[in-house]
Amino acid sequence: MLEYLLYPLAKQFIIFHVLKYITFRTLSAMITALVISMIFGAPFIKFMTRIGMGQVVRSDGPKNHISKKGTPTMGGVLMILSILVSTLLWMDIANVYVWILLFALLGFGAIGFTDDYKKLKDRSSKGLKGSYKLVLETVLTIAVIYLLLRFDDLNYTLTFPFFKRFVVNLGWVYFVLFLFIVIGTSNAVNLTDGQDGLAIVPVMTCFGVYAVFAYVLGNVKFSEYLMFAAIPGTGEIATFAGAVIGASMGFLWFNTYPAEIFMGDTGSLGLGGVLGIVAIILKQEILLAIIGGVFVIEALSVITQVSSFKLIGRRVFAMAPIHHHFELKGWVEPKITVRFWIISILLALLGLATLKLR
Repeated sequence: MLEYLLYPLAKQFIIFHVLKYITFRTLSAMITALVISMIFGAPFIKFMTRIGMGQVVRSDGPKNHISKKGTPTMGGVLMILSILVSTLLWMDIANVYVWILLFALLGFGAIGFTDDYKKLKDRSSKGLKGSYKLVLETVLTIAVIYLLLRFDDLNYTLTFPFFKRFVVNLGWVYFVLFLFIVIGTSNAVNLTDGQDGLAIVPVMTCFGVYAVFAYVLGNVKFSEYLMFAAIPGTGEIATFAGAVIGASMGFLWFNTYPAEIFMGDTGSLGLGGVLGIVAIILKQEILLAIIGGVFVIEALSVITQVSSFKLIGRRVFAMAPIHHHFELKGWVEPKITVRFWIISILLALLGLATLKLR
């Protein structure tokens, strides 16, 4: 928006030429979102505490989590607002991709908000029924598919990291994959958000990698040099990713152990859903399984635990998701969190390496 309003002044003031650079607007969006989160974080926490929006702890969870009861939740509301404001300020308002991402962020965030509100209202850790959430997430994802088909030629091919020309055309099956990736990522981030600061750093590393890919794929020269198929307009996604990273850093300031606030399903479902959509728009779906490896492990641990118990009546882990397993094995929470952060950073570096190692 600022580009639209201020760039015409570049004829009189050369400094406004920087508004044409995606890199400048990406960093500006990141800083703006960070500042908003930092300024309004403490007042938001006090407000949520005053109106009684405290976390409801699951009764079958680790015993040390009882102390978290009453900690303000729904911090995702502040994150989403920070992302929304900073993206609108610094984005190219003519870019369809960013508008679709904002729509998805608000949509998945609304589903998470409804889930959080029901938990607080009922004073229960259950929230919305899983089937209800699945239906809502499916409808929203189909809406995103429609928008991409309406405003863009949705590509039905699947590319593979480390391979230059290995491309598979999935045809209509791609729509099934689309649903699986978006809904799966949304819920995987939600499952990972079970310890102070655990989910937010992997979210940042994933969006950091995709910011780089967006910039490369949106630039014909860079994409040709690195032997990628250019996707015009995707460079602007870097601005959105920058806003997510900035809002996440600001949130982490208050969410680090011991957390003063949790993002709740509002944040985890919102960020997870839009992360899956970014992966699809950039045609880097399989890359998400690499850089989002922490989310994959957490989701698989739950699937394994449930399947094992139903099939043979035995549990593989002491508790799922897997971060709870390590807690019950005696690892202190900050150690688990930081080690998962280290893994997410290493996976992000591996993901960036696929730009060249192909």
